Amino acid sequence: MSRLFGTDGVRGVANSELTPLLAMQLGQAGAFALTKHNSHKPTIMVGCDTRISGDMLANALMAGICSVGANAVYVGVLPTPAVAYLTRKYKVDAGVVISASHNPVEFNGIKFFNGEGYKLSDAIEDEIEGYINSGLEGIPFPTGAGVGKIKYRTDAREEYINHAMKAVSVDLSSLKIVVDCAEGAAFYTSTETLREMGADVIAIHNNPDGTNINANCGSTHLEELMARVVYEKASLGLAFDGDADRLMAVDENGKQVNGDELMAIVGYYMKKNKKLKGDTIVATVMSNLGFFLMGEEKGIKIEKTKVGDRYVLERMLEIGANLGGEQSGHIIFLDENTTGDGLLSALHLLEVLVESKKPLSQLAKIMEMMPQALVNAKVPNHKKESFMEYPEIADAIAALEKQFDGKGRVLIRPSGTEPMVRVMIEGKDQAVIDEEAKKLAALIEKVML
Repeated sequence: MSRLFGTDGVRGVANSELTPLLAMQLGQAGAFALTKHNSHKPTIMVGCDTRISGDMLANALMAGICSVGANAVYVGVLPTPAVAYLTRKYKVDAGVVISASHNPVEFNGIKFFNGEGYKLSDAIEDEIEGYINSGLEGIPFPTGAGVGKIKYRTDAREEYINHAMKAVSVDLSSLKIVVDCAEGAAFYTSTETLREMGADVIAIHNNPDGTNINANCGSTHLEELMARVVYEKASLGLAFDGDADRLMAVDENGKQVNGDELMAIVGYYMKKNKKLKGDTIVATVMSNLGFFLMGEEKGIKIEKTKVGDRYVLERMLEIGANLGGEQSGHIIFLDENTTGDGLLSALHLLEVLVESKKPLSQLAKIMEMMPQALVNAKVPNHKKESFMEYPEIADAIAALEKQFDGKGRVLIRPSGTEPMVRVMIEGKDQAVIDEEAKKLAALIEKVML
């Protein structure tokens, strides 16, 4: 039986894989596991992104929370990092976000934060999963006055906006910014923050209707933003994903600036201003080779972890680093929040633009992106972890590793959040690595479907 929790909570097609029943059970098991040692009646904060299934799953989850004697505070549509921050600020016992991040509308997910705003350890997730697999054995269900209740708050998003503006206080009146909100949770918080800080904001994809989240927009679909930045003669473009915990940027010429480049720009600025703890950035094995070369050149140590922002965070906490993230745009500024935060990432980048008086295209020259190909092979979700058990696939990967030994890099891994195996190859010739990545992905799909 495959593990219920992936690298970013429990994900699946809403009302099919991720059912209201499962959401209720997660509420019951999660609330009990996270608060069973409390001497007080526990409270859990719940927020969601804009997808249509959010109401269904949030209400089921909160029913589960209340059924085990905990209270719920429902803050509605908010970015994931806002829920993480507010969980700490209001000193509640845990937080939950109903979101599938950058995934299409039919998917949804449930991810937990502990009372300190951090994602749960594998051990706690396993405990929650154990309760569900055992039919909730050992969990008490109170009656009468022991049942929990739900409180609804509509003011929480202003608290998050104020936190972001206080964390990075910079005058943005010199900048014209196109912002792609991905029809998601950033539709209000990102544009309102930037406008309050003085920027001339042109917002696109900020009219969510429950079904259009991430639809050809946001951080995974930059084409429209690239064109719009050039058309508007804007200073730059910013793109969030559905739950606004990641950021991608577009320079004034319409060229993408990814998470590695953003960390290089901001990290070097922090180092020069003696704000980069240990002169260290924590990244993953998926970061571009050019990022590691930048670190060597600028005197910045790059710590490497496996893929997943939770593993980046774990390493940051271990070594006392305050900046880390992924090429996909999950960037953690640990002095200000406990998870990837698209809005904070944007403000830190904009601070460098304003203070340096340089365009983003020039700042991005801090590192050279080495040619990289990333192709996703769609496979059944329950098989994705076992791709190396197929001899034909294992042999093909071994041949590729031999082909690129000393000339590049081959990394094949299952997605932590989607039914895919990701094929990444770095090398000197873009056409060659593109072809090889596509060939291997096609083989994986053929063999595993």
